[in-house]
Amino acid sequence: MKILVLGGGGREHALVWKLRQSARVSKVYCAPGNGGIAGEADCLPVDLKNLDSMVALGERVGADLTVVGPELPLTLGVADEFTRRGWPVFGPTKAAAQLEASKSFAKEFLQRHRIPTAAYAICDSMEEVRDALAHFHPPVVVKADGLAAGKGVVIAASKEEAASAATEMLSGKMVGEAGARVVLEEFLKGDELSFLVLSDGERVAPLVAARDHKRVGDGDRGPNTGGMGAYSTADIVDEKMRDWLVNHIAKPVVAGMKAEGAEYKGVLYCGLMMTALGPMVLEFNCRFGDPETQPILMRLESDLVDALEASITGRVSEGDFKWSGDASVCVVMASGGYPGTFEVGKKISGLDEAGAVEGVKVFHAGTSRHDGDFFTNGGRVLGVSARAAELETAVARAYEACGKIGFEGAHYRRDIAGRALKKD
Repeated sequence: MKILVLGGGGREHALVWKLRQSARVSKVYCAPGNGGIAGEADCLPVDLKNLDSMVALGERVGADLTVVGPELPLTLGVADEFTRRGWPVFGPTKAAAQLEASKSFAKEFLQRHRIPTAAYAICDSMEEVRDALAHFHPPVVVKADGLAAGKGVVIAASKEEAASAATEMLSGKMVGEAGARVVLEEFLKGDELSFLVLSDGERVAPLVAARDHKRVGDGDRGPNTGGMGAYSTADIVDEKMRDWLVNHIAKPVVAGMKAEGAEYKGVLYCGLMMTALGPMVLEFNCRFGDPETQPILMRLESDLVDALEASITGRVSEGDFKWSGDASVCVVMASGGYPGTFEVGKKISGLDEAGAVEGVKVFHAGTSRHDGDFFTNGGRVLGVSARAAELETAVARAYEACGKIGFEGAHYRRDIAGRALKKD
């Protein structure tokens, strides 16, 4: 069968890599792809911000299955349009994707369905922000309502700082139109958890859990990013907690969306905070996470194509996934200046040497290729990933591989999975 993957980042490289392992797959296309993906799939041009462009591509390729990687095409309704034309597509509808596209929608949905989350206020003006801040104790979390590529969140140490962040968002200076409305949230203490499930609109099947590292600097310092690394182990959540998360968060979300006329098919990413009072929802993503997908798929031992088709055809079950008990980790190598202003076009060296390290796979996120050489072409450039029986070994392998790669301005966190290793 022919498969089309929409997107061009590290998540899409991981999806292409895993989908190619299926005995059922004869051809993989990726649009627009990147320099590294081009070595494993046919990369095709497309404008992911333009629905007509994606539909024209779908018509041209005639894929047996289209897998949508990023959030923007889903919020534009690409799954609706492909389904209307009878083209099998993996990903939720535009209505269902509101869970990610609008944080205010998600918060109100959680409240309607009594799913645990932080106290919040939705504000459309600075007057509303100032009134709402009177009810919060610092620190206060300020979030842009719309899609901001993981950068529309500020943890403000004071009410003054919160007001300043809200001003920047509402003015459009920080994240453009995504900040036209802001959500203020109670700050939650605990360990963050990325918990993903596969849904067919009614049933759900959990994937293995992962932990993301969003801040740019070691020790969780500096501004938020799209994600600087992630890891997955068998013991992040035990079986009892996994079942609780399925029954008290994932299933109620899917049932609630169906009850509200927006059936949810695809991957539901639940960003959780494991607090002293129990798990609470921080956010939803309506697609595979990035960089969580890289370590999660490195542990997947069953056929990903079968699982994705189960979501589309309404036959998801607990048996859709088989997982390795190994640990896995992804370390993101970023361009100098990221998540702020950065330059592209820097030549990358050492990729072959890094890929030769045992258990390592280097996923390309923001790269291009010219005359046989790779160059940086984005903020997050590479996701250096590794798998091993023990987390400590996987981490050591990933950082050994990072040490072999070079490009001007390269930076990466040196403490991915560090807290988990200290607990051991």
